[in-house]
Amino acid sequence: MSQGYTEHDAARLLDEDPKTASLPDAHRDRRTPYSRDRARVLHSAALRRLAGKTQVVGPGEDSGVPRTRLTHSLEVAQIGRGIAEELGCDPDVVDTAGLAHDIGHPPFGHNGERALNALASSCGGFEGNAQTLRILTRLEPKTASGLNLTRACLDAATKYPWPRTPGTHKFGVYQDDLAVFGWLRQGAPEGRRPIETQVMDWADDVAYSVHDVEDGVLAHRIILRSLADASERAAVAGLAAKHFSSEPVSALEEAARELLRLPVVAELARTEYDGSLRAQVALKRLTSELVGRFASAAVTGTRAEHGDGPLTRYAASLSVPPLVAAEVALLKAVAVRYVMSDPVRLGMQVRQREVITELVAALLDRAPDDLDPSFLPAWGSASDDAARLRVVVDQVAQLTDAQAVSWHAAVV
Repeated sequence: MSQGYTEHDAARLLDEDPKTASLPDAHRDRRTPYSRDRARVLHSAALRRLAGKTQVVGPGEDSGVPRTRLTHSLEVAQIGRGIAEELGCDPDVVDTAGLAHDIGHPPFGHNGERALNALASSCGGFEGNAQTLRILTRLEPKTASGLNLTRACLDAATKYPWPRTPGTHKFGVYQDDLAVFGWLRQGAPEGRRPIETQVMDWADDVAYSVHDVEDGVLAHRIILRSLADASERAAVAGLAAKHFSSEPVSALEEAARELLRLPVVAELARTEYDGSLRAQVALKRLTSELVGRFASAAVTGTRAEHGDGPLTRYAASLSVPPLVAAEVALLKAVAVRYVMSDPVRLGMQVRQREVITELVAALLDRAPDDLDPSFLPAWGSASDDAARLRVVVDQVAQLTDAQAVSWHAAVV
């Protein structure tokens, strides 16, 4: 067992029989329970589907190769793993959480999430993080308990460890998944996240902030020298304060100025990105250095607070310096202002929500005939309309962007 982890952390909800297909003289599998968990998520259909789900720009929507939910998840896992190795967390626990953290996202990203949440009000709403737990523990086929991951990995992948309550925007578990949630949270302080979750969450913020800006620059939607203009800097800082940070706008404006002072940012901000080899190298250097800056700052801040030695589970909390947190929030706001707020994109999102809404209505009308066979047992055992709606929502949430469009064309 890894240092700092117990048999309680490595427990699985279901006992598993030894594999029987190995040759009699086969080498013994020496993987840790957490390494096995990482492999289960890596080989899951739910993870593969993320290749067809929107990150910021939809798959096939833009020229070039913008990130999908899958590539984003791989990057989050890698960044998180590096931080975990420095802090003494089990790297496979954080890696597994990074791979799994977005598998609950429906087609069309957060836009599809909003549409499904509105449609699912009578059965407890829809939230991508709660859907992740549902997939890991119920929907992904491996055992009767989903992937049957260890307690530590399930806990690490639960970004918001609380159920939906009035006024709660983010939550991590639906009412009908509370039993398994109670099992994975046994012994955990109420509402508190283990350090492995905090590392994954910070890695998510780092990947989101840096790589989405990189994609925006490649698509000629983001021009970094815009931050040199006082009015644009104030507008971006205002968005960051509204959506991503509790810091005052003035502190976020200073974070923008600090970023512009970095040589790797200043080099790209001097001229418009032209796609040349020199510009591509400069952009990749910027993303590499910013990821390193943000990841190492979290390690340094946490070590300064908690000292040396392995930091695992509930023994410590991640500590990110305020300036670095402000810089990350600012970069996330850059993507919002110049990519996600584009009028053409907003119009496209309206149509995407219509596709989701009409598809759910059509499947409710035609079920169970048009459901995937894997959802038929849940439909058959559903006791009321709310339970049947949840089955259809699970079905639609599973689809890729392209599948949602093609299913809509077939059944509506």
